[in-house]
Amino acid sequence: MSLTLEVVEKISAAAKAKATEIGVPMNIAVVDEGANLKAFHRMDNAWLGSIDISIKKAKTSRFFDMDSGEIGKLSQPGQPLYNIEHSNGGLISFPGGVVLKDESGKVIGAIGVSGGSVEQDHEVASAGAAALKS
Repeated sequence: MSLTLEVVEKISAAAKAKATEIGVPMNIAVVDEGANLKAFHRMDNAWLGSIDISIKKAKTSRFFDMDSGEIGKLSQPGQPLYNIEHSNGGLISFPGGVVLKDESGKVIGAIGVSGGSVEQDHEVASAGAAALKS
């Protein structure tokens, strides 16, 4: 499986539906396996400052094949990835970036979401990622 436009639109629709359900306008970015932006949606009234954050969350997740929140745990003082957020032109090391995997477990991209609390961002990104299984 690859991230065709049809697949990306399904992921984006699921994320937008979850954001609408929880009542938080979000910025939603999807990147392919090369961390190239495949789709971006800024919902009406989503924060302008979250555009860049959503894209960087998606790229961060794909660069390291783990959810951005997991990188956050590893990048705290005294942890093995301390200060990693300063690499690669700037990474985001808090929740809201989720790795996208095909049915065999191969990483095929990532989704990044920003606009609410980190918990809400992760919830919306996870809803988008779950659309791959439906």
